[in-house]
Amino acid sequence: MITQRLKQLRLAKGLSLDGLAAKIGHLVTKQALSKYERVLIRPSSGVAERLALALGVKTIFLCETPLLSYKSIAYRSEHGLRKKEKVRVENLVARELEERVRMQNTLQPILGGAFSLPHFRVRTLEEVEEATLQIRKDWNLGLDPIASVTSLLEDRLVHVIEVEVEDKRFDGLSAIAHDAENEPVAAMVVNRKGVCGERQRLSLLHELAHLVLEVSPGLEPEREAFFFASAFLAPKPVLCQKIGISRKNIDAEEFLLHKRYFGISIQALLHRLLDLNIINKSYFKHWSREINRRGWKTQEPNESPPEEPTWLRRNLLRAQSEGLLALPMQVEEQKLEV
Repeated sequence: MITQRLKQLRLAKGLSLDGLAAKIGHLVTKQALSKYERVLIRPSSGVAERLALALGVKTIFLCETPLLSYKSIAYRSEHGLRKKEKVRVENLVARELEERVRMQNTLQPILGGAFSLPHFRVRTLEEVEEATLQIRKDWNLGLDPIASVTSLLEDRLVHVIEVEVEDKRFDGLSAIAHDAENEPVAAMVVNRKGVCGERQRLSLLHELAHLVLEVSPGLEPEREAFFFASAFLAPKPVLCQKIGISRKNIDAEEFLLHKRYFGISIQALLHRLLDLNIINKSYFKHWSREINRRGWKTQEPNESPPEEPTWLRRNLLRAQSEGLLALPMQVEEQKLEV
């Protein structure tokens, strides 16, 4: 029987009922499609096959109930997406995460423990700072720069998913997925394709903040999340050691040196120095104008390439090397490209 999977796949393709009807050559009406989605009537086997072909899946997939549910999907306050595009993105990433969780379940013998994330109630920026240091300690990261934020998150079953959207005001979203028993099994952080590595890393950690921080009323969640991401990339003890606890003058070359070291955007680094009172507001405004003059506000100087999600590839290869998973070569290659 066709389940609510049909609606999820249609919306993930950005199709209206009219659009899907056209895609199958008006074999049935949009009214019939609506009834299929609401499980009021069943399509014939021929219609089901045409629907599956149009949606790029096997027919049996249309008969499966979605594996996961989402308590909430958190967007930035100014995500910029129109309602139709927002629905498309949500259904697209939901399907992508479900496929990863299927593989996650298969690979469980090598992944170890169940999914879990820390949780912090924060009332001040100081408590946000402490939360980043505690996570670094709990995850055995030390205070060194993070080589790959993507791998760091993926290794803890926080799946990094990239989407293509035209509106550049969209930076990302986050959500925790639950199974049929309402147990959390994975999380996702979503970012827009096409951003440089420094801004991508900041965005991913910004989304992590929404998953692990419970912000007290009266605080600004977006402000706390941005602070969290910057503090995670550039821990206070190391930043103060490298730059000093108070500076009245920093030249462009030094800014770029620290930007590269921490893997942080130039604007985030400037805000970080102000937040820690290493520079004053007057000097912050001076460098804000300078960043704008140099064009660094819209394009990161000496930008690094974006990090690539590699969770599937790494764990498939690991499972094969340990003899836990044997895939035919063509299937293996297909999976490695996902």
